[in-house]
Amino acid sequence: MAALSKSIPHNCYEIGHTWHPSCRVSFLQVTWGALEESLKIYAPLYLIAAILRKRKLDYYLYKLLPEILQSASFLTANGALYITFFCTLRRGLLTIYMANLATETLFRMGVARGAITTLRNGEVLLFCITAAMYMFFFRCKDGLKGFTFSALRFIVGKEEIPTHSYSPEAAYAKVEQKREKHEEKPRRMNIISLVRKLVNLICKHGPRHRCCKHYEDNCISYCIKGFIRMFSVGYLIQCCLRIPSAFRHLFTKPSRLLSLFYNKENFQLGAFLGSFVSIYKGTSCFLRWIRNLDDELHAIIAGFLAGISMMFYKSTTISMYLASKLVETMYFKGIEAGKVPYFPHADTIIYSISTAICFQAAVMEVQTLRPSYWKFLLRLTKGRFAVMNRKALDVFGTGASKHFQGFVPRLDPRYTVVKPELPIEFS
Repeated sequence: MAALSKSIPHNCYEIGHTWHPSCRVSFLQVTWGALEESLKIYAPLYLIAAILRKRKLDYYLYKLLPEILQSASFLTANGALYITFFCTLRRGLLTIYMANLATETLFRMGVARGAITTLRNGEVLLFCITAAMYMFFFRCKDGLKGFTFSALRFIVGKEEIPTHSYSPEAAYAKVEQKREKHEEKPRRMNIISLVRKLVNLICKHGPRHRCCKHYEDNCISYCIKGFIRMFSVGYLIQCCLRIPSAFRHLFTKPSRLLSLFYNKENFQLGAFLGSFVSIYKGTSCFLRWIRNLDDELHAIIAGFLAGISMMFYKSTTISMYLASKLVETMYFKGIEAGKVPYFPHADTIIYSISTAICFQAAVMEVQTLRPSYWKFLLRLTKGRFAVMNRKALDVFGTGASKHFQGFVPRLDPRYTVVKPELPIEFS
C-alpha cells in the first residue's frame, strides 16, 4: 500500500500521449480515431435494426442519421474526454462501459492480489441463479416488461406464460385451422418439413398433462422441437457474426469460408440455447406431472437447471451482463412497490464510477481488464492506448508494464521532465 503514496516526476507526454508532445494534437487525433470507429460500429447497427423493424421512409430521411450521430458522439466523447482529463488532472477517470465490466475488473483485481479465490465454473453457477430469477419473473403476472419479456417469450415460447389470453377450446380451434390450411396447400419436401415430419412421427403418441399449454404437441415433442428451433437460431447467429471476418479473406484465403459453417463456436452457441430451452420446458412439464398443477415456482427450479446449459458456451460476459440487468430489474421493482428509495441520476453516478474503475485498470493493470474490452479500446484509439509509458507507472506496484515488456516510447527530450530512456534497437 505504501507504493500508492508515491509520486512520479513525469509529465502527461512522457506517460500518456507518447506519440506526440502536444496535448491539443493528441486530443484531436484520439477524437478523430474514436469518431471514425464509432461510426463504423453504429452506422451498420442502426441500419440493420431499422430494416428488421421495417421502418418507413420518413425514419431513414429524418431520424436514422441523427440517431447514429448521437450514439457515435457519446462513444467519441468517452475517448476524447479521457485524454483531456488525463492531461488536465494527470489521472484517468473515464471509460466506456457498464457496471458489470467494472465489477468483473474489480474481481480480477482481487484475484491478482490473492484476496479472492476463483470458483470453478463460477460463471455457470451465476447464470443458473440469474436464469432461475429471470424465469420466475417471466412466469409471474407483470413480472417482466418490454424487451426482456419479449426476448424470453421468443426463446421459451408463449406456452410457458400462465396468463394466456385464449382458452383451451380456442387453442384447439387454431390447431384445426392450421391443419386445414396445410391440407389445402401441398407441402414442399424440404429439409425443415422432413425434420418436422420425423419429430411428429417419433412423438406422435407421447403424453401431455392437462395443465400444459402446448396444445399442438405432447410433452416429448414439445421439448425436442424447442431444442431444434433454438439450436438453429444459435447456429445462425454465430454464423452471421463470423460473416465480416470470413468475407475479409474471400480472395486471399477462400478456404476460410468453410469455417463460416463448420465452426466449433457455431455448434456451441446452438447447443447452449437449444439445451437451455429443452431443459427448461422438460423440467416444467415434469413438475406439472408430479404436482398436478401449473405453478410459477416451477420456473425457479426449471430456470436453475436450464442454466447448466452454459457448460456448452461458457461466457463470463453473458453471466455478468444478465446478473447486472437482473439487479436493475429488481431495483426498479422495489421502487414500484415502495420498498426501495429512488435516487435521481443513479445511472449516471454508477456509470461514472464504473468508467473510472475500468480506465484505471486499462492504464495501471491491463492484465485485470477483460481482453475483448482491451481490444476494443485499442480499436477506438487506433492503437494509441498501447503506447503509454507504463514502465514509469511500475513504481505503484500494480504491474502496469507486465504485458508491455521491452516497450520504450520514443520521446523528444525537449518536452520531457526526466531524461528519456533510449529505445532498444535490434539488429
